[in-house]
Parts: sequence; structure tokens; C-alpha cells
Amino acid sequence: MSNRGMLIILSGPSGSGKGTIIKRLLQERADTVLSVSATTRAPRPGELNNVHYYFKTRDEFEELIRRGALLEYAEYNGNYYGTPEEPIKEWLAQGKNVILEIEVQGAEKVMDHRSDLVSIFITIPSMQELERRLRDRGTETEDKIQGRLAVARRELARAFRYDYVVLNDEVEFAVERIHTIINAEKMRYSRMEKTVLEVLENA
Repeated sequence: MSNRGMLIILSGPSGSGKGTIIKRLLQERADTVLSVSATTRAPRPGELNNVHYYFKTRDEFEELIRRGALLEYAEYNGNYYGTPEEPIKEWLAQGKNVILEIEVQGAEKVMDHRSDLVSIFITIPSMQELERRLRDRGTETEDKIQGRLAVARRELARAFRYDYVVLNDEVEFAVERIHTIINAEKMRYSRMEKTVLEVLENA
């Protein structure tokens, strides 16, 4: 089997449970890591450089843009956010699967420029369930909740761009579905071609 890792895009609306799912996947798969994003915003209490983010000055970030060193980037609220490509290349070469937790707009930018990836969209059972989850957080104003619901509708309308859609009705089941996808993708012909050719050469 191919010993090269896979780039896995994982997207979904706020409240879909992406963070919880990813945490479980990383606990259960020694072959999988989470990509670290770069940003120009200041670190929050407890955040560590090179762990939670690569914290950059604006000049440093714009140099990454000029060098074409980012898979994707965007600017929100006056700060840049983006995905450095070099660490991902190194992990993939080491045989690690790299999860890119990214919103839909950024995911589509990556999909437009790369075909060697697996894209997974996390969906929720219903908009009513999503609203319940957002309200249960107890941290959102009514305006923010309505804003997140509007964004979720737009993101769901773009789910057709993804290879797979995984329902997060229960975290345990959603994680198992993603394990199944990763394990099946490792046996895709494009990743097994070298093995097949070696068998033929030694026949």
C-alpha cells in the first residue's frame, strides 16, 4: 500500500461538531495530524506559537503570499488567516494524513488547485437541531445565532463540491463513518497503483 499520507479537507457549519469529531479522530488515529494555520491576529491566552497557530506579523504573512507558500488564505476583521503548505508536504511525505479544518470558501480554493485530496462535509440532522446546539452554547447573541444559521444555509448549499457528506447525528457514529472513508481511500487505485505494478513486475 502507498505509504504517502492523504490531505483531508473537513468542513461544516458552525455547530456541526467538527472540533469534537477531529479531536476524537486524532485520539484514535496515530497516522493523522491536524494542520496548523497561520494568522496575523494576536495570540489569545493559552495559545502557543507553532501549536495552535503560526503567529505572523503582517509583513511576514504577506511575504508568504508573495512566495506562493500558502494553500489558501483570506482576510477577516483586519487579520490574515491561511494554510502554510510546507508543513503539510512534510507530513504527507512521512505518511501522515493531514486534516485541514477549513470553512467552505477556503476549501473550494484548495479544491480548485489540487486534486490529491479527500474532502468531507459534516452536516447536521436539521436546521432546528443546529439552532438548538448554537443556543445550548449560551455564548451567542440572538443576532450572532441568526447570522450563523444564515451562513450554515449557504455552506450546506455548497456541499455538492465535496467528495463525501457525513451526518453528525451522534459523534461516535460520525467518527466511525470518517474512519471508513479514510480506510477506503487508502485503497483507491491511484494510491495502490505502485503495489499493482510491483506484483506485475515480479510475476
